[in-house]
Amino acid sequence: MECIATFTASLPCSSGKTGRLVFDLQRFNGEKTEDATAKRKSEARQKGQVAKSAELNSAFIILSAFFALKMLGPHIYSSLTAFMKYIFSSLSTFSTQDLTIQIIITLFLDISLIFFQVTMPIMLSITIISIAINFMQVGFTLTFEPLLLNFDRLNPLTGLQRLVSKRALVELVKSLFKIAIIGYFVYRFINREILFIPKLLGVELVDSLQYIAGLTTDLALQIGGVILVLAALDYFYQWWEHNQSLKMSKQEVKEEFKQTEGNPQIKGKIKERQRAMAMRRMMQEVPTASVVVTNPTHFAVALKYQKDMAAPIIVAKGQDFIAAKIKEVARAHKVAIVENKFLARSLYSNAEIGDVIPPHLYQAVAEVLAYVYRLNKKLS
Repeated sequence: MECIATFTASLPCSSGKTGRLVFDLQRFNGEKTEDATAKRKSEARQKGQVAKSAELNSAFIILSAFFALKMLGPHIYSSLTAFMKYIFSSLSTFSTQDLTIQIIITLFLDISLIFFQVTMPIMLSITIISIAINFMQVGFTLTFEPLLLNFDRLNPLTGLQRLVSKRALVELVKSLFKIAIIGYFVYRFINREILFIPKLLGVELVDSLQYIAGLTTDLALQIGGVILVLAALDYFYQWWEHNQSLKMSKQEVKEEFKQTEGNPQIKGKIKERQRAMAMRRMMQEVPTASVVVTNPTHFAVALKYQKDMAAPIIVAKGQDFIAAKIKEVARAHKVAIVENKFLARSLYSNAEIGDVIPPHLYQAVAEVLAYVYRLNKKLS
């Protein structure tokens, strides 16, 4: 019969009588109230379900890209200027008839080389930063399960549920908030710098381009900083939501424990049988013992000694009921039983079955064995 736990409380009614309000605790059994176990987290990680913020990646990529541009800007400008001078000076020396396929291929290779020289440091910094941020968020994990074909993703109803889900609403609010914040910073920046833009009409083209490039870079770095703060908040939200999604009910925790550790009832039966088998093996060794040292009622330790042994060994020991059983078997097989309270307690506490007796008990055990040998000699 299934046992249903209830909680009963007495409440006064308007008529003066006391009513009984019963809470069935089984109703709360399916609620996700328990933190995810290590096994649940590991399975989710293998499926690619990890706490990760895409906003954090975007923020660091923007900051690293424009920071690299700011640091390498003069070098990029000088490289492009020198290359353009070289190209135009080279082309001016050729006539239409002199432009052969070989010359065009050479020019194309030169353009490709300068392009990679200019863009490679920026692309390399972006790649390193994105890999580092991903690793810091989720560590190293390699799984192909998210790439497997899943027909649920093609289900229109499932897609509609994702569109109207709580997560979609949160993402919408985040996007609107991010647009508002970035728009405010862009407006404030342009409002501050707009008075200087007309002055560029009287400035050299190179100086005006450098000024505009500096403005653009500063604005991008400010926006990147704002996005970074928002991304940090988003990461903590993603971490919280991920943990909430992995929460388990009490029943799920019990079922997982049964799967990993085994059914407690079955394990109990196995341990019970193991104890019974160990008990039988131990009792089979009692008839071969040389002497049984007793407390006399609470402890019993069976010792075996032969000439080829370095020291006596313990073949059986027990307390209370098992001690009585050992003494019963010993009497049935005419094994000597000696009462020695101190020695019985010491042997029981300081050695296990199959162990050699502790060295500090050699003298006491030797006296007991000598007494048993003298007794057997008299009886024979």
